[in-house]
Amino acid sequence: MKKKKKRNNVKYSKIFIFVSLFLFAVMIGRLLQLGLSTKIDNINLQELASKRTTKTEIIPAQRGSIYSSDGDVLAQNVSSYKLIAYLDPKRTTNKKKPQHVVDKEKTAELLAPILEMDKEEILKYLSKENVYQTEFGTHGKNLNEITKQKIEDLNLPGLDFIESFRRYYPKGDFASYTIGYAKENEDGETVGEMGIEKYYDTLLKGENGSITYQKDLKGYRIADTKMLEKEAIVGKDIYLTIDSNIQFFVEQALNNSDVDYNWEWFNITILDAKDGAVLATASSPSFDPNTRNITNYLDMAVSSPYEPGSTMKTFTYMAAMENGVYDGNETYESGVYTTSDGTQIGDWNRGGWGRITFDRGYALSSNVAVINIINRHMNSMMLRQYFRKLGFGRKTGITLPNESAGTLNFKYETEVLNAGFGQGITTTPMQNVQALTALTNNGVILKPYIVKKIVDPETNKVILENKKEEKERVASSTTIQKMYALMDDCVNGIGNTGAGYRIPSGELIGKTGTAQIANENGGGYLPGEDEIISSFSGIYPKSDPQVIIYASVKRPTAGLQKPISNAIKEIVNNLAKYYGHEQDQNTTTEVKDYEVKSYVNKNIDTVKTTLEAEGISYNILGTGSKIVKQIPAKGTTITNKDTIFLITNENVTVPNVVGMSSKVATSLLEKLNIKVNLEGVGYVTEQSIAPDSAISQNQEITLKLSPKFTS
Repeated sequence: MKKKKKRNNVKYSKIFIFVSLFLFAVMIGRLLQLGLSTKIDNINLQELASKRTTKTEIIPAQRGSIYSSDGDVLAQNVSSYKLIAYLDPKRTTNKKKPQHVVDKEKTAELLAPILEMDKEEILKYLSKENVYQTEFGTHGKNLNEITKQKIEDLNLPGLDFIESFRRYYPKGDFASYTIGYAKENEDGETVGEMGIEKYYDTLLKGENGSITYQKDLKGYRIADTKMLEKEAIVGKDIYLTIDSNIQFFVEQALNNSDVDYNWEWFNITILDAKDGAVLATASSPSFDPNTRNITNYLDMAVSSPYEPGSTMKTFTYMAAMENGVYDGNETYESGVYTTSDGTQIGDWNRGGWGRITFDRGYALSSNVAVINIINRHMNSMMLRQYFRKLGFGRKTGITLPNESAGTLNFKYETEVLNAGFGQGITTTPMQNVQALTALTNNGVILKPYIVKKIVDPETNKVILENKKEEKERVASSTTIQKMYALMDDCVNGIGNTGAGYRIPSGELIGKTGTAQIANENGGGYLPGEDEIISSFSGIYPKSDPQVIIYASVKRPTAGLQKPISNAIKEIVNNLAKYYGHEQDQNTTTEVKDYEVKSYVNKNIDTVKTTLEAEGISYNILGTGSKIVKQIPAKGTTITNKDTIFLITNENVTVPNVVGMSSKVATSLLEKLNIKVNLEGVGYVTEQSIAPDSAISQNQEITLKLSPKFTS
């Protein structure tokens, strides 16, 4: 029995040894696996170890600013502060210099009026137990520099600030749909949501930097350890083509119209007639990007196409002319036209004006004139092809988000005829101003653009600069001259549809439009006098086009064109003064172009004789006999209503610039090496240095401006 027991013990001993060896081998294998593998159970061991011993802090990049073409800040980052209070007494190591809130009653009492909070409410925050620090709710956030300074001046121990940045729009409700807005997302990153802020978000936001360092168990950096730092890359600055003065004229006109008339929406867009730059664009209702009181998130200028109505007649007439089939003296019977399927299409005056010419039909905005031109001499393909050449039915390519291409869907007889006077197709204001550039640029279409340049603020290097961009030739000089005559007659002729836009100088020309609003819940159009979109496309001044103006208003309740005509005339009146060539409204003197010659180094008396013979106004600065500088420069085209400034070689003093536009005044003073500081927008109402004062070296002058000119 004992011998048998011994054999069993040996057997169990061998099993124990084998099991031990197996477990040891498993442990060695596991150690090798842990040592050689980068991942265990889908966990990156190196990364896990790194996270436990290293810390990375993000350095937010400064978002770039947005400026107008004349340097006004339209969007920028400003410092914002959050107030915190340290409550833990352990933070204080020197009782003479306490680093925590010592007197809570006094602190609450002094903070209350600054934070606009009750003392008791502040005490609740300061009386929290077992906390290292506390905040003060919404009243303690987004504090500006002034409020921060007031709190610092209290010299209360234990208070501190956490600085951050927020997006700020200095002009508030101003070009809001163009600029858009940016806001913080859930990750605390500022992201563009609309307009330029959205389209150029990547360029504006820059690139965040970081600091990576070794940390101890409490999260503090271990002294004398290596620190890796990646600098943040500042966002780029964007300069728009928007002229802040012209934008103000548009905003002001919309606001004034809002007081006198009712409508659903109203948009006005102004384009530089010579190079395609957008000088101003605004819609109403609008919003303040600081508060984002937004009712419509789509930019009317590019994102919400609608049936344009009779402003399209301009382009139908151009199509006929370019196809060689237009005869302005050809006649037709106005009133109502019946198509082959029995559909009746009428003029706005369904009684008509009898038998009239096509030229007369344009001035009276006759639908039946367009119908007869198409039926007699054109077809759907000719019309569609020309509309597409002008840019309709496709995006302009302007750098704004959510641009729409509109539609050119017409095939059958009635659809084609309706398209000829702007019904059944859809366009945007930006497409309309683009098409009109053919009339102001020798028949060549210009691409509209809204970004003037993009600049790296750290190096001042221009990384992108936009300039005039020609697309294709779509009109001959004969067509342009004829259309000018027709548009002139529409506005300045007696009894025509554009008569409400007539200004005393006769320099504004254009075409009116009225379109019925399509029924979204079925076919046809909505009934009622107010169920319309009124519009106007114009060129100013006709003698030397500088701007293209397009305006449209939905459901005007006080006259079809009245809200637009009043707004346009107000804008044009301001533009005339702003460009420095206001015309005498009580004279019919013919306006003539004049190419400025070089008068530098010439005798003043000789130049005076020359200019007087040409009928050109001039203003002499100084008492010298020789001219050393001039404004405008040689080669500039002006009219006989403009003024040339001649600067002589002796006794030049500070000129009187009150009444001038900021543009003209700045140009003149800078020629005299005087640095100009502007306060406000518009026209000069005051100057900090009196006229006729001596000009000193490095002199600066401040000009106070008012948006409304007073003569």
